Amino acid sequence: MEEKKFDPKTLIGFLLIFGLFVLWFNTTQPTAEELEAQKKEQDKVEASATTEKEEPAVAQTPVLNLNDSTEVANYKSKIGAFGYTPSKEGTTVLENNVLFLKVDNKGGQIVEAKMKNFVTYDSLPLYLVKDNNSSFGITFTTSDNRVLDTKDLFFEPTISKNGKNTILSMKAKVSSTDFLEYRYEIKPDEYLLDFNIRSQGLNGVINSSAPITLEWKQKGIRHSKSVTYENRYTRLTYNHDDGDISKLSEGSDDEEDEEVDIKWLSYRQHFFSSILASDTHFKTAKLSSKNLVEDDTPETKYTKENTAILPLEAKGGELAYNMNLYYGPTDIQELSKYEDLGLEDSIPYGWGIFGFINRYVFTPAYTFLSGFLPYGIAIIVMTIMVRLLMSPVTYKSYLSQAKMKVLKPEIAEIGEKYKDNAMKKQQETMKLYNKAGASPMSGCLPALVQLPVFYALFMFFPTSFALRQKPFLWADDLSSYDIIAELPFHIPLYGDHVSLFPILASIAIFFYMMMTSGQNMQQQPGMPNMKFILYLSPLMMLVFFNSYASGLSLYYFVSNLITIFIMLAIKKFIIDEDKIHAKIQENKKKPKKENKFQKKMREMMEQAEEQKKNK
Repeated sequence: MEEKKFDPKTLIGFLLIFGLFVLWFNTTQPTAEELEAQKKEQDKVEASATTEKEEPAVAQTPVLNLNDSTEVANYKSKIGAFGYTPSKEGTTVLENNVLFLKVDNKGGQIVEAKMKNFVTYDSLPLYLVKDNNSSFGITFTTSDNRVLDTKDLFFEPTISKNGKNTILSMKAKVSSTDFLEYRYEIKPDEYLLDFNIRSQGLNGVINSSAPITLEWKQKGIRHSKSVTYENRYTRLTYNHDDGDISKLSEGSDDEEDEEVDIKWLSYRQHFFSSILASDTHFKTAKLSSKNLVEDDTPETKYTKENTAILPLEAKGGELAYNMNLYYGPTDIQELSKYEDLGLEDSIPYGWGIFGFINRYVFTPAYTFLSGFLPYGIAIIVMTIMVRLLMSPVTYKSYLSQAKMKVLKPEIAEIGEKYKDNAMKKQQETMKLYNKAGASPMSGCLPALVQLPVFYALFMFFPTSFALRQKPFLWADDLSSYDIIAELPFHIPLYGDHVSLFPILASIAIFFYMMMTSGQNMQQQPGMPNMKFILYLSPLMMLVFFNSYASGLSLYYFVSNLITIFIMLAIKKFIIDEDKIHAKIQENKKKPKKENKFQKKMREMMEQAEEQKKNK
């Protein structure tokens, strides 16, 4: 029986790319938990259709003609005590050097939030809030049993100064001294606002024994040329339960009925975020995310609709919440300014060791390099640094391959000698490995060591704000895919464009795999699977990375080139196969001490062999 052997490092490389390919499809399919959540939601809908509950209707603001005194009077009659505030339509601008906000008298909420220093992929102004994509309001019951929503109330604006800070007070009044207030305070050059909700003199107006609920709903506005790509990194993230960071699904609709102890909520829109944080943690929250992307067309304007329903508590009949609102980039340099809030945890670095590498190694390293180098050159320099640091691992892997190559004739001889006794063949092969100081697994371990680096970089390039809209050669945005040709049709899995960096990366990985596996395949024609892997892996990289960050494809192209040169240098100047063979023969003559595991394995095989003979 011919023994089938292959290069373990090639298999690991295939598994890495194949795993990422499976991950691509899994993110678009609902998980078992998501299917269960959808079933529960359907059950709720059916139950509500059969069981009607009588609830007081929320008062809705009619379309007012402010010049019609009768209509104004009727409106005030419907909203009760809060009719004291003048029904005056209008907005108030609140801005600094980086942020432009517009706050509406109706609802007292932000109706425009524009980034002054950033634009969309087609050079238009970049908004996080615009055209009614966001709503923010508190629902409560009054003492005369009216259910009101602040989105339907008129607020009276007042602008003041606190040093260099600008303060906007929005008050929905029931008298000259009693009111519900939203207080916004914007600071120079900051995306973070102080935002307070408080009431004064409303302990007899608001029924504090009835539920008081804050609802914040927002649709993510499209900013990138590919809305499906942008949607992949658009996600509701939240800090809860004493510091745990959780996320709703990025690929499908998702809902959490009751999370506890909410510190902050982030509606991340890929490279930009809208965040609500509170000093007084919300005891519970109902969170949901609805996917709005069906296809990647210019008509698709929104990515996801996120909703948070947060119960508020009135103390002594009054509301008092000190909060913060953040409208700005999902950038570590900005978010780390607010270390006490922990907002930098909303950045998708990845989990566990991968996130640690991204956050504390790759992000600082790239920030440093791009501070004085062009952004594409900074990637190349960082790639060289990574490959040099990993070169001992490359050497170890290549040395293992060289040892296995030298032992191949002897292994083949053992296979021929014991072709009718698989157990004996395995025993003798292990003895040979042990005497020679070689192991087929030693080629796998170096590849496994590189796995955290592989995955960390897989997350780093598409989510690094430093790469956003930074050009290099023919790529106009290193955080998105490059385009050298538009296709007049759509190819499933591949897309409707051709990216050059993935092509170069695929060619490089093909030659790398030829170096590490090609010779083995020629010597073992009975193993077609290895040839299949040789061609499949570059092809999968070509397809998968065609719609991925060009910075990542650039990294893998340069990385594989460097690895090829390192392996050529090792083969030509460092490793001498004749010396390795001589060393192995010398090792075989020396008595080799078995470790406990090897001894146990040998004894088990000998017992199995003895039992076979007895039968």
